Amino acid sequence: MHLPILLKNRLSENIFISENSTKQQKYEELLPQLNHLLLPSDDLIANLANCSAALKTAFNFWWVGFYLVKNKQLVLGPFQGPVACTSIQLGKGVCGASWQQAVTIIVESVNDFQGHIACSSASLSEIVVPIIVNNEVVAVLDVDSEYLAHFDEIDKKYLEELAINVAELFTKKAD
Repeated sequence: MHLPILLKNRLSENIFISENSTKQQKYEELLPQLNHLLLPSDDLIANLANCSAALKTAFNFWWVGFYLVKNKQLVLGPFQGPVACTSIQLGKGVCGASWQQAVTIIVESVNDFQGHIACSSASLSEIVVPIIVNNEVVAVLDVDSEYLAHFDEIDKKYLEELAINVAELFTKKAD
């Protein structure tokens, strides 16, 4: 059985994820469909919003969204979940550290991450993936869970793959 995830673009699209899929199977089903949906459009914000919605719905994450590099800080972009911090400085919190280091960071317990920025006390673990264009971080994908140690190498692998495809959206924006 497939659960539909309804996303809107220029035309209405459906994304289907098998109901009893493993985490890896969900990513393997979702990413090609997301790429097919996102890449034809040239609207960065709409694409990031749909990407956030699809990830949140497919995996029931606590919070998922993007922070965009603007004026030498990370500024809140499209997201799904409770309200969030609106700006983050370079090197601050998990998002700022990922931006500064240009690497994916998995945090099993946000309470153990020195300098963690608590936008929501319900968030217990986090993964942040940089979006890199021309060797420069232009945004980060931030995903939070209300469970400890929720993220692993499977999330890292597939979210990094998604980040490469999302980077193409920023390239199209610059054209």
